[in-house]
Amino acid sequence: MEDISTGSDSDYSSSWISWFLSSKGNEYFCEVEEDFILDRFNLTGLNNEVANYSQALDLITDNLDDDIQDELRGSLDVQARLLYGLIHARWIVTARGLQKMLEKYKRAEFGRCPRVLCHQQPLLPVGLTDIPYEKSVKLYCGRCEDLYSPKSSRHGSIDGAYFGTTFPHLLFLVYPTLIPPKSGPSDTGSSNREAASGDSRSRRRRDEAEIAEGGGEDINTATVALKAERYRPKIYGFQLHETAKLQRWQEAVRDRQIARLEALEEATRT
Repeated sequence: MEDISTGSDSDYSSSWISWFLSSKGNEYFCEVEEDFILDRFNLTGLNNEVANYSQALDLITDNLDDDIQDELRGSLDVQARLLYGLIHARWIVTARGLQKMLEKYKRAEFGRCPRVLCHQQPLLPVGLTDIPYEKSVKLYCGRCEDLYSPKSSRHGSIDGAYFGTTFPHLLFLVYPTLIPPKSGPSDTGSSNREAASGDSRSRRRRDEAEIAEGGGEDINTATVALKAERYRPKIYGFQLHETAKLQRWQEAVRDRQIARLEALEEATRT
């Protein structure tokens, strides 16, 4: 799903992984340690997901025969990207992988939340499914607990399965001190706040103008609220207990608000 950047022979000759990580659009990825890749236990089941699995693995580990590489480089590169992405999803939920992604998170390399009240909270990549070729990567805000699409089209075309559904929530579980507060500024979101506040105000004015131009009288607020799909954080397919408990309460409040909106809109029409 991601954009394929071409590289020269010299790019490949040093290291396939180094070339891949330095390619434009792959900034979200971290380097998977070679020992992890070479341990076949960590790759269990991936041979069923990737065509030409053995050759793709040899390409990633720089063990592919030069003759084969020249003949099949184009097709093998696609499979190698898929294989590395699936390995990457497994790597970033290990202790070493979490640490590497934590460093990128602290530098806000995945972007910051666009909401004003989130105070420039850094985002984390997450997949909506662990199955490749289904959904592109999204960015999760630990403060408002909502998802956003990457600003760059290069990043927006990355397969979400390369990060998986577990990573951001496991990171906060392993590092609970990083869980952002629900109000007020946080340490990780404090830098560049003044510059961002101006951008946020301008975005808000544009949004208000767009709503006015669209004819807000015809918008049924309750219907829009009902269609909004709530993102549910999960770790290995299981909802977090405290988060699930909080979401049940939030959804009950939301249902009451929707009922009030429906009553108000009905009274306005009569």
